[in-house]
Amino acid sequence: MTYDAIIIGFGKGGKTLATALANKGQKVALIEQDAMMYGGTCINVGCIPSKRLVHASRQTLKLGEVSFQSKQEAYAKAIGGKNELTAMLRQKNYQKQADNPNITVLDGKASFVSNHQVQVRGSEGTTQLSADKIFINTGSMTVMPPIPGVMDNPHVHDSKSLMALDTLPENLAIIGGGYIGLEFAFLYAGFGSKVTVLEAGGTFLPREDRDMAESILKQMEAAGITLYINAKAEKAEGDTLHYSQDGKENKLQDTAILVAVGRKANTQGLGLENTDVRLTDRGLIEVDDHLQTAAKGIWALGDVCSKMQFTYTSLDDFRIVYSHLYENGRYSLKDRRNIPTCTFLNPSYARVGLSETQAREEGFDITVSKLPAGAVPNAHVLGKPQGLLKAVIDKNSKKILGAMLLCERAEEIINIIKLAMDLDAPYTVIRDFVFTHPTMAEGLNDLFSV
Repeated sequence: MTYDAIIIGFGKGGKTLATALANKGQKVALIEQDAMMYGGTCINVGCIPSKRLVHASRQTLKLGEVSFQSKQEAYAKAIGGKNELTAMLRQKNYQKQADNPNITVLDGKASFVSNHQVQVRGSEGTTQLSADKIFINTGSMTVMPPIPGVMDNPHVHDSKSLMALDTLPENLAIIGGGYIGLEFAFLYAGFGSKVTVLEAGGTFLPREDRDMAESILKQMEAAGITLYINAKAEKAEGDTLHYSQDGKENKLQDTAILVAVGRKANTQGLGLENTDVRLTDRGLIEVDDHLQTAAKGIWALGDVCSKMQFTYTSLDDFRIVYSHLYENGRYSLKDRRNIPTCTFLNPSYARVGLSETQAREEGFDITVSKLPAGAVPNAHVLGKPQGLLKAVIDKNSKKILGAMLLCERAEEIINIIKLAMDLDAPYTVIRDFVFTHPTMAEGLNDLFSV
């Protein structure tokens, strides 16, 4: 079976590319190995379900001192709503592709036979495909550390299996004090779980400025989340997690265990050894600035080739590939900058650009501005005055080098700052901007009044 293009993986970049190519008259084969993953990680087991649960968790938190049984019922209802949402989006994504006459959706595990040949093993046998253009969009998977007792243990979860539980864990131990671990810590603490986070390193959130890390830690303490630094998970025995801290052995009993130490590129079983595709030292697919691999005619998009494993960068990968194919490569990785990030804590933490520490290390002469979230009137309207806003400005050019926002609606506000940075606008543009009132965004007037 010969196609104009083969796309392996139904994620954000791949599905968007499939539609674009099909609308150009290209015959496209879109391959997905798991019928529960149509549409990709984001809508099925990532961003959308977790943020739906974050929202429900915050609503449950507002109930105050109610019984654990009441919280259990709220959690079960939230899981049901999450499942309905993902099922709807999954079907919608499938139909959008399957109903396109130029797209053939194939169920099965794809592996390369050569640079331009792929075989798909499905329930009805093996199909051989070929195309001049092949795109790898297989995403990433949870890193499972070599801790005795974590494999095949029903009490040990990754983010996917934890969100599949319809019973709220009374106790939750999280291995990993990074952004994924913290998001789930706040999520489950909001529902009513007693949450303990184990961070193996000696510094909490080492990539953040200390004032921002301390502000986040303050919110963790307010949420009842326990954090142990220098705490290394040693082994799991059923629902008991053994860990060491500063030379002392400890254990957490009767607990669900979440492993949140990072993700890695999902290249297992792809048969890349049968191609000229190369991997980086980190196991990512090696690509050039147009996302083309070392094998001519093979591109990679999304988590499988990127250190920035976000849905929105996967969508931007589509733009890069499309530009390479149809617009003489006018847009490439070199043009991508100022990518914002957000972790949905309570309140959310978002940042873009350089931190104060990074800016000083790079030799910039800077002005640093800070604003307590409680100084923004709308924070009190929303009942969430906790947090801290921070901006880093280059004294010479007056341009914004970076910003860190720990406040309600941070996930929205950060995009305003990114836009100003992308336009190379001086910070005074935001300082003098006329915002609606009352909003969290208007706090940027005061943040940039330096």
